[in-house]
Amino acid sequence: MTDALIIGAGPAGLMAAEELAQAGLSVTVADAMPSVGRKFLMAGKSGLNLTKQEKTADFLAAYGTAPDVMRRAVADFGPDAVMHWATGLGQPLFTGSTGRVFPTVMKASPLLRAWLARLGDSGVTLRTRWRWCGWDGAQTLFDTPQGRVTVAPRVTVLALGGASWARLGSDGQWTRFLTDAVAPFAPANMGFVVDWSDHMARFLGQPVKSVALHAGDLTSRGECIISARGIEGGGIYSVSQAMREGAPLFIDLLPDWPQDRVRAALQKPRGKASLSNHLRKALRLDPLRIALLSEFGRPFPDDLAPLIKALPILHAGPRPMDEAISTTGGVRFDALTDDLMLHDRPGVFCAGEMLDWEAPTGGYLITGCLATGRWAGQAAARHAKAR
Repeated sequence: MTDALIIGAGPAGLMAAEELAQAGLSVTVADAMPSVGRKFLMAGKSGLNLTKQEKTADFLAAYGTAPDVMRRAVADFGPDAVMHWATGLGQPLFTGSTGRVFPTVMKASPLLRAWLARLGDSGVTLRTRWRWCGWDGAQTLFDTPQGRVTVAPRVTVLALGGASWARLGSDGQWTRFLTDAVAPFAPANMGFVVDWSDHMARFLGQPVKSVALHAGDLTSRGECIISARGIEGGGIYSVSQAMREGAPLFIDLLPDWPQDRVRAALQKPRGKASLSNHLRKALRLDPLRIALLSEFGRPFPDDLAPLIKALPILHAGPRPMDEAISTTGGVRFDALTDDLMLHDRPGVFCAGEMLDWEAPTGGYLITGCLATGRWAGQAAARHAKAR
């Protein structure tokens, strides 16, 4: 028996567990994987971007059309609160030039170890290799190494993740137990397939710098990466939602130059210089940006300036969803109360990436998971005490 059951031991689930334990409830966290926080640890391999220091309005704008309850949860546990929480776990932080916040050690494992220790000290019980199998009336069912286990908690928080990186535990298989409440999954923060010509082979793995990316109403000054599979990286992720919805992608190869300046520079006599050398000398374009212009701009028009300012990048759609950083889709907010409780299953709350929201990389994803986990955990504690 347990007062509160958390299913899923990622950031959202662990945050919900912490809130419930602080409220004086007995808490059990169950996860299907052999160890917890696997996707969280994977995020830490690139530095663990916990949040981003910026004005509240700008931070909330990154969540796009997310409903009011999502915005309230994030506003209630935003960048300052995330930083205070992390330093409270003994993790020094630093803020980069773009406002992104990282642990000084640039990885997730020390923070996760400290967090699990604090949860253990609060009496939280952790169960691994427990795979959720739905409900039988008031009983919650699990397949475990010891066989079928049933649990009858007073409240439950579901924090089962999205549908990318299945090998880390986010396989989306939980949707079969919540079919009436779920919007279809789609990739978010993902790369796109490009069938590069042979002349691009020498640039594979290199970042495209000093450009601006445009898709629909979205713009990014972030870098993107030329990979064997196509084009990816933070700059692409920032405009991937519009691309997924059909907006074409354009790259401005000289975002700090107005078009008239580009045209004037190109009109300078080039003598016997090749076009590539002329582009390099007149516009200070590096070889990779010149290669992209050649890849997608031929046959070249007489006036190259508009093409340099808006080079169309042809792609064959998103990479497979399981490769995406995150997903959109999941439990619809209209299936939930403002406390993130399922309308048709009182006492069951949802949090984290399994909810139908999306945000770009850059600290927004982890903050969103922590914030909704905290919101659901606090609501579950109120519900349990009221009963």
